[in-house]
Amino acid sequence: MGVESKKSAPIGVFDSGVGGLTVVREIVRQLPNENIVYFGDTARVPYGSKSRQTIIRFSEQIIRFLKTKEVKAIVIACNTASALALDAVRDEYDIPILGVVVPGARAAVEATVNKKVGVVGTDATVQSGVYTKTIREMDPAVEVIEKACPLFVPLVEEGFKEHVVTREIIEYYLESMRATDIDAMILGCTHYPLLRSKIRAYLGDRIQIVNPAYETAMDLRALLKEQAMENDGTEDRKSHYEFFVSDAAEKFRKFANTVMPFDVPETNVVNIEGY
Repeated sequence: MGVESKKSAPIGVFDSGVGGLTVVREIVRQLPNENIVYFGDTARVPYGSKSRQTIIRFSEQIIRFLKTKEVKAIVIACNTASALALDAVRDEYDIPILGVVVPGARAAVEATVNKKVGVVGTDATVQSGVYTKTIREMDPAVEVIEKACPLFVPLVEEGFKEHVVTREIIEYYLESMRATDIDAMILGCTHYPLLRSKIRAYLGDRIQIVNPAYETAMDLRALLKEQAMENDGTEDRKSHYEFFVSDAAEKFRKFANTVMPFDVPETNVVNIEGY
């Protein structure tokens, strides 16, 4: 890939389902000239209850697929895959791969005043302890409280954001978190920002909510600049977005239209097990 073609090459973004769209939305806002190829593993969502070996295998298949689209960098827009597979795949492929954990952890360390941070995520992310480890490496004085909220993903995926049951489940999971004296909380799953207003209403203004999606987009911008790969928009007049899923394309597209700031084009199904 020449320098110019590298600049116009797309960024690959993947997630277990629709959650990673919160990261794509931020990339589109912060890097409007970039082309994006998104893959949502809708056939195999949720990732949060699966083993590390399985998550690594899924991630490898998706990266092999994204590489056929000649992407110049990959964002793992999934906390579970960032926690369990990022190190393994980073060593395996000759392409910059970013996760969402480090940017989110860093933002929380900067946000907390009393050095007490909460993290909500999937079972796999919480059990991995990756946020506690990453935050403590940045600032050993910070105390981290992690809490698994496994039902948040299916609630988002099934379009239950506005349902009364969602408020009840937020209360069920976060009552113990609200009773602590944390002053910052990381939404440690890319689906969770879609529940952000409900979570904020329950927790109140005392706790600052950290959305790793924004921080990840800023890290991506820095990486592209550093490697002289950012798309300055001289070649493409209009940014190009492609969406792929492993199942239920129309359901995904309808949901994506409620998240993205533009009309989501046709979404194609990929047999990801073939990669």
